[in-house]
Amino acid sequence: MTGVSLLVLGNANIDLVLGEIDGWPEIGTEVMVERSEMRAGGSAGNTSLALTGMGIAHCFIASTGNDPNGKWLREQFNPQSCIWLTETCDTTLTVGIVHAGGDRAFFTTPGHLQRAKTSDLIDHIPAAPDAHACAIVSGGFLMPDIRAGTADLLRLLQQRGWKTAIDPGWPPPGWDAETRQQVREWMALADYSLLNQEEVLGLADTGDDIEAAARSDLGRLRQQAVLVVKCGAAGAMAFQGKDVFRLTGPPVEVKDTVGAGDTFNAAFLAEQARGGSIAEALKSGVLTAARAISSFPRIYC
Repeated sequence: MTGVSLLVLGNANIDLVLGEIDGWPEIGTEVMVERSEMRAGGSAGNTSLALTGMGIAHCFIASTGNDPNGKWLREQFNPQSCIWLTETCDTTLTVGIVHAGGDRAFFTTPGHLQRAKTSDLIDHIPAAPDAHACAIVSGGFLMPDIRAGTADLLRLLQQRGWKTAIDPGWPPPGWDAETRQQVREWMALADYSLLNQEEVLGLADTGDDIEAAARSDLGRLRQQAVLVVKCGAAGAMAFQGKDVFRLTGPPVEVKDTVGAGDTFNAAFLAEQARGGSIAEALKSGVLTAARAISSFPRIYC
């Protein structure tokens, strides 16, 4: 697949979203929820779906299992945008529990994500079509081999002409010293680091000041690299050298926040791939994510 200016690499899995609940139930009890939705998900998968929803051409390279769930998952994506790799195992399933106010918790099975290989992704990466073309690697913490190979993957993408973006997500074991060092290595290689506020605080381990936490890592970034901090209902911030860009999110009635950050990534990088400014990209990301989380079924534009 050639000629597209956006490349998405990472995880796709099935999401079963249930909610809302108001606090965790006691063990042994049963709770009725008002709605449920089985849908395609995963950090990279959500970004691809958002790009499709916005009518933006892109290439999505990911894997599924070879079970019926894998077939169903692949069918939820635009076939013209996807290169699928198939693992001989069950497809990963994530159950998302939505809490009152829009917060959520996730429970994920190992499945095919545990078998995804960096080498398989590398075999399918095309050359970038132009100087603004962007490639994002996301969801790597759920894929051991891709986590181990992310630095090499970022270097290869740059060799093939892509501007690179990283969204590591939240590490399931937490932010230990090894994880912090690894993520900082990725950020030092990437042109765009796209993190949410909890991830920035966990990575920096400097307290509750978001801006101070973000600035603690700015010195490790490449020249002209951008650090984006996604702040939920508060909007987002972007740091590039000494410049800081801020945008407050619009007031919306939240239906479901699952995939909000991944949707932001899609709109932000699409604007950058068009040659837009950081401020324009920040606005596109915030407004598109707000539209997505306040609609059911989701709309992106």
